[in-house]
Amino acid sequence: MIDYSKFPGLAGVYLEDSYVLEIVETPQQIVFRLDAVLTPESPAYHPPRPGEHYCYAAANLVFPDVAVVEWIRRTEKHFTDATGEEDLGNIDILQDEGDGFIVEGDWGRLRIVGRQPILKLTS
Repeated sequence: MIDYSKFPGLAGVYLEDSYVLEIVETPQQIVFRLDAVLTPESPAYHPPRPGEHYCYAAANLVFPDVAVVEWIRRTEKHFTDATGEEDLGNIDILQDEGDGFIVEGDWGRLRIVGRQPILKLTS
C-alpha cells in the first residue's frame, strides 16, 4: 500500500506499475532507478506511446540524507519484458513508519531512515 498523500514529492507517479531497473546505495542516499509510470498530475505526462498502457519516463526515486538502511529481505530476482529488457519488479509498498520508511517489492524489503523520498525525472 502506498499513501501518496503523505509524499508530496511523489505526486504524478504510479509506483505499483513502475519498473525498478536498479537500486543504488551510497552512504548518503538510496536511489531506485525507475522506468516510472506518470499520471496526468505530472507536468511531464504525455499520452501513452503506441503499444503502451501508461506514460513512462526515466526517473530516480531518491531517499536523501539516509541515516540507516536495513535490508529485511533481499532477492536477486530479475524479470524480462517482451522487448527483452530486464527489471527487478515494482515497488508494491511504500509506508511511513514514523522514524523511517518501509519499501517493498519483488526485489526485497527495505527499512530506510532518512528524509521523505522525492522523484527526479532523468529524461
